[in-house]
Amino acid sequence: MKKTVHPLDKRFKIAHREALIGVILVLINFIWWYGFGYGLGSGKVENYTYIFGLPAWFFYSCVVGFIVMVILVILTVTFLFKEVPFEEEEEGDIK
Repeated sequence: MKKTVHPLDKRFKIAHREALIGVILVLINFIWWYGFGYGLGSGKVENYTYIFGLPAWFFYSCVVGFIVMVILVILTVTFLFKEVPFEEEEEGDIK
């Protein structure tokens, strides 16, 4: 007989916390991209400044934003995420 996972299993609490962290990272990425993309990119093309041949709005929103998000994800996974076993723990099992 297959045992069902108890809904109050500590793994669910960890998974929900890590999913919330993932959603927060997505929101940070979107706000960063939107802020630089539409903030710096809403002017006339003649007035754009360029960095490495790219418009500043594109450089900051896409290039720098990508690097910042990679660093944030690495730090998040390293310091905030926990290793969770996938096997169900049976009461009375001695390992």
